Amino acid sequence: MSNAAADEATELHKNAAQDVIAVDSDDNAEGTVNRLEAHTGDGIRHRAFTCLVFNEEGQLLLAQRAPNKRLWDTHWDGTVASHPVEGQSQEDATEERLEEELGITPDQYSDLRVTDKFEYKRYYENAGLEWEVCAVLKVTLEDTSLDPDEEEIAGMLWVDYEHLHDHPEWYRQLRLCPWFEIAMRRDFE
Repeated sequence: MSNAAADEATELHKNAAQDVIAVDSDDNAEGTVNRLEAHTGDGIRHRAFTCLVFNEEGQLLLAQRAPNKRLWDTHWDGTVASHPVEGQSQEDATEERLEEELGITPDQYSDLRVTDKFEYKRYYENAGLEWEVCAVLKVTLEDTSLDPDEEEIAGMLWVDYEHLHDHPEWYRQLRLCPWFEIAMRRDFE
């Protein structure tokens, strides 16, 4: 990528200048790489997470990615996804994103936990790709008060998780994010 193209991408996407943690297939850190570089060209495998947010009735909060997202814009995620930074645990990174994207604070839950991890690689149109070792975290909200950031979240929908898991084809019109579909497919095994 040329310097001019990188500068333009950074202007368009505030997090493009951030670093992510490059990892091997076993999630062992191999240093940091630029986030935009990790998501373009052939990509660079890096550490990521997705967090599934439930209410006490067992419903999952689906969050629609904002239209300004460079990859998988307007797709539905279950519920937030991002990347930890160097020295940050998956749990700490998740707590941060829950608050930034949805206004969810740690006093609203007490059971944030890692439940799975998998590697995947998926291309998105001509815009880039995800090549990640993705941790799956789950949390149950005791207080479902939300304050979504419109720069991150375009829409929200509580769904019956078992129904969605058993019948994903009935939810196709929602265009689910690939990492969420993988995490959900692996759940209940």
